[in-house]
Amino acid sequence: MAQYIDGFVFPIPSDRLDEYQSIAQAVANIWKEHGALDYCEYVGDDMVRGGTRAFNDLVTASANESVVFGWVVFKSRESHARVNEKVAADPRMVDLIEPLVEKPNPIFDAKRMAYGGFLPLVRSSGANAG
Repeated sequence: MAQYIDGFVFPIPSDRLDEYQSIAQAVANIWKEHGALDYCEYVGDDMVRGGTRAFNDLVTASANESVVFGWVVFKSRESHARVNEKVAADPRMVDLIEPLVEKPNPIFDAKRMAYGGFLPLVRSSGANAG
């Protein structure tokens, strides 16, 4: 059984990153409580590489927004389905997500998020001298 990940990228207002971070930490704990092996979110830093499309462009991030890139690791695709179902049914998620999307001042717009589930192709772990 191969591991499986959900990957996602979306913009967040830069001046609300601290607020979002505390919500994301609580969300991460819920995912892991329900069986995710790992939950990671990173904020964009070096977003331009010549000859490629930037994540900023992908999610139409404005100058006052930061791009968040993250993933959730599952034991398998089957585990992914079970964990997602449990997380979606957890009432704590409603309380955490509501401030992200409530109008008139939302932090998060799902229509600007790119998401997908992924099977492994190549994985290389371990430290290399650099």
